[in-house]
Amino acid sequence: MDMNVTPHPLLNDPRGRALVAAIQGGLPLIARPYAAVARQIGVSERDVIRMIRELVDQGVIKRLGVVVRHHELGYDANAMVVWDVPDGQVAELGRRLGAFPFVTLCYRRPRRLPQWRYNLFTMIHGRDRGDVQRHIDALVAACGLDQVMHQVLFSTRRFKQRGAHYGIDVSAGPGDADGREA
Repeated sequence: MDMNVTPHPLLNDPRGRALVAAIQGGLPLIARPYAAVARQIGVSERDVIRMIRELVDQGVIKRLGVVVRHHELGYDANAMVVWDVPDGQVAELGRRLGAFPFVTLCYRRPRRLPQWRYNLFTMIHGRDRGDVQRHIDALVAACGLDQVMHQVLFSTRRFKQRGAHYGIDVSAGPGDADGREA
């Protein structure tokens, strides 16, 4: 950590550190997950929501999202489709592709010429490779991409899926929590 950066005040508070430690492993899948977290760390549900909102507003927590374990849901084929889109069209095309219900991620990345020409990435999950290919064919047809160079990169290995983890030790004293991702 840059020693000139002051951690957020909540990260110097034992309750704030306990909150981050409690939620970084995921929220419980129940009707009132913040109430369960509140019981775990000894504060009110309202306090949990307030502290999370403060950490998000201050940029300590970048986003809250869902990590879906696709294989457990029966989606065994996963492909990253990379597209070589004219730079002036990538934002609009990204919005269009991202609107399809079977596109789970859609984002822009810089080209790394001459080795890597692709600048738009879409993730598609399906029950099998044929299912994924039908989705890709639908994208090509619906968006007029038959002349756009792309590659389909099917996953061959599965890595541990998890959200962000911060270097928060609930037993650390004030000033020991640095907020770095581990």
